[in-house]
Amino acid sequence: MTVAETLRRVPVAAWVGGVRSAFAAERERWPLWLPVGIGAGIGVYFALPFEPGFGAAAGLLALALALGLFGMHRTGKGGQGGGWIVAAFLIGAPALGFLAVKGQSARVAAPVLAERLGPVMVTGRIAQSEPALKGVRLTLEVSGIDRLPAEKTPHRVRVRVRPALTPDGAGALRPGAGVEVLAILLPPPAPAVPGGYDFARAAWFDGVGAVGFAVRPPQPRPAAGAGPGVLAGAWAWAAEAVEGLRGRLFARITAALPGAAGGIAGALMTGQRGHIPEDAMEAMRAAGLAHLLAISGLHIGLVTGILFFGLRAVLALMPRIAVRHPIKKWAAAAALAGAFAYMLLTGATVPTQRAFLMVALVLGAVMLDRSALSMRLVAFAAAVILLLAPDSLTGPSFQMSFAAVAALIAGYEVLRGPLTRLHGEGGVGRRALVYLLGVLITTLIAGLATAPFALYHFNRLAAYGIAANLGAVPLTAFWIMPLATLAYLLMPLGLEEIALRPMGWGIDGVLAIARTIADSPGASLFVPTMPVWGLGLITLGGLWLILWRRPWRLAGLAAVAAGLLSVLWAPAPDLLIAGDGRAFAVRKADGNLVFADGAGSRFQRNIWLRRSGLAGDLAPPAAARRARKADGRDAAQEGVLRCDALACVAHIRGFVTSVIRHPAAVAEDCPRADLVIALTSLYRFPCRGGARLISRRALAREGSHAVWFEGEGAIRIESVAGRRGERPWTAGRALR
Repeated sequence: MTVAETLRRVPVAAWVGGVRSAFAAERERWPLWLPVGIGAGIGVYFALPFEPGFGAAAGLLALALALGLFGMHRTGKGGQGGGWIVAAFLIGAPALGFLAVKGQSARVAAPVLAERLGPVMVTGRIAQSEPALKGVRLTLEVSGIDRLPAEKTPHRVRVRVRPALTPDGAGALRPGAGVEVLAILLPPPAPAVPGGYDFARAAWFDGVGAVGFAVRPPQPRPAAGAGPGVLAGAWAWAAEAVEGLRGRLFARITAALPGAAGGIAGALMTGQRGHIPEDAMEAMRAAGLAHLLAISGLHIGLVTGILFFGLRAVLALMPRIAVRHPIKKWAAAAALAGAFAYMLLTGATVPTQRAFLMVALVLGAVMLDRSALSMRLVAFAAAVILLLAPDSLTGPSFQMSFAAVAALIAGYEVLRGPLTRLHGEGGVGRRALVYLLGVLITTLIAGLATAPFALYHFNRLAAYGIAANLGAVPLTAFWIMPLATLAYLLMPLGLEEIALRPMGWGIDGVLAIARTIADSPGASLFVPTMPVWGLGLITLGGLWLILWRRPWRLAGLAAVAAGLLSVLWAPAPDLLIAGDGRAFAVRKADGNLVFADGAGSRFQRNIWLRRSGLAGDLAPPAAARRARKADGRDAAQEGVLRCDALACVAHIRGFVTSVIRHPAAVAEDCPRADLVIALTSLYRFPCRGGARLISRRALAREGSHAVWFEGEGAIRIESVAGRRGERPWTAGRALR
């Protein structure tokens, strides 16, 4: 039988008809795909290697509107207009997302510092003051930078002030105050590795055009105006007032609760996590409890529930009010106001905004005597956030938050019936069993939903996260957050310590759980970074699984499995070299990285380790060299890398790579190498032979490079600049 005859026997028409029937049967779920379409358009914008214009997307959106109107007209006349409406959606939703993020990029456009500058005097108004154990991080609305023309002056800069340079403690640097600080400024950093996290892109959408550190204590100066217009001034005043209130609350919390407990209490009540000791933060990450420190739906829901049920219970104790007035609606309105205040006090991050939108819709439905559909709430909240802050799509906060909530709602759509029957009319014992089962199921679903995003962004998975959450989540829900809410209410009276002290006991309990789990063997699993297309497959497969209801939803599992296996088709680089040439690493046959001696950035080297799926924190280069000298080891004993004062030579998969540090090594190394990385100028000493060359100029211009040695003598090279393309946030990165 020929291939053509085989294909003719395949019941294509029946298969297509089945898909169309299933699609039509899920009509009520179609709107849930709106934020997915918007997100697809945003993803296309970020994936492009060049900055696109508005024209094409605007044209597609106009076409979608025309198709939608035509489809509605056909439907109204009794015709078949559904196909036209679906086509309008498939074209229009991505176009809308594309226009939203393009518009945001144009809206935040501002000068970006092109090169290191300073020490230089920076004058401006404090927009944000974030206390930390290592000082204070100030975000300044800049009014002037010495030696920099106005047209090249960034509108915002972030400056870190060391504790020794902080005047009279962090409280002196309050939001809204004018300040003058002598600082060294740098451009927002590019990714440490091709395809890595782009700090410069995040800074662009935050309006930050330079980062740096103070070299002298900041001095007070009269604050400049907020800008033209009454609305701009009012908005700036309100934002600074909220930031100032957050700072004062944080100071009072940490004064009442010193140490790690105070840092975590401050994070839960103000969203500022800078005072959490690194060892406590690492224990929370290893135990899978870091989500408890990131204000999200759990915290907003707990605060809202405490306020709603608490106030309703108090009003119910007053018969004359309870009988004559709608106390349920009063409680809902008060809880909504409390949730809004909590969102502002904790920084109004993306998860908090999403949670508040959902809570607002639920409480609004209560006040209007209407019912709300949970999955539609998630879709509505996602669409609103993507349209208002499209850049949030690329961050782990948005991805993990919505993945967890959507998966939980989908899971309980299936499990609600069995759990209700299990609960039945049972006594306290059965209710406790159902509660523990609910915590277990919730942790399992949320953990599975967020795991791919945690692996992609952090290359780490908590092996015992379920066990840790079974102990920590109830403690947070029934002890820590109720006391945090009480502390808010007692603060105007100066009595917050009554609630903060026992709240600290609960936090100590959570830390004890985290440290116990973190110290267990195999608590953390580290994996190499999966490719972007792999994460895309997992996301699409997961959405297909949770947004549909019919059995065809199970097809999403195949896409999820393919995405998880994508790591196998995207091997880690064999060689990495920093843009400044100060860090250089070679991968051994067992997958470990060998670093050449150098003064490379510890931060950058650790990113290389993490993205390779390797655990551990590198000691500073000087300490590492001393340790090798003490026990007689050197890089040559690793079997792949040999270094001297002139060059480093690496043997990888039969390829020879020479990293030339001095021109004297050119004549010997160039003829025998397959790849030459020149950290010195070759202008007077040309490299002869057939070797591929990465010059010092290319490193400075294009940033860090990654190299793969492939079969049949092929060498694949990628650079940071090559992966990023020419975008607004990459301007000014050329060799100067």
